[in-house]
Amino acid sequence: MENKDLFTQMGKLETSMSALSDEIGDMKRQIKSLLEENKRLSIENQQLRKLLKRETAAHPPAASRNADENIDTDPESYPDPLQPPVGEGYDNLARLYHEGFHICNVYYGHLRTEGDCLFCLSFLNK
Repeated sequence: MENKDLFTQMGKLETSMSALSDEIGDMKRQIKSLLEENKRLSIENQQLRKLLKRETAAHPPAASRNADENIDTDPESYPDPLQPPVGEGYDNLARLYHEGFHICNVYYGHLRTEGDCLFCLSFLNK
């Protein structure tokens, strides 16, 4: 082989190694993204399981309750459907925040992964 052929082959090998290195870098970024998404979904799943466990413990299924307990004959005990209870929206937002979700306009609905959010806390304190 001549020196020219060696340099040509070496150039081709270097180009293919560079392309392979770029491909490996892309795969690493995809793996990192998938791992982050997996972790986020695992945390969200864990939060939802806790919520479901708490809700089922607080409210047993209707079939297990006595049917007479569900009947309310006093018409004044029914809430007015046109007037929402005072503070219900605030209570729902506070509950969502304590379950680990953002309630601020910046990250609303996203899972809180890094502790308390100052935007959410300032919104709750209004």
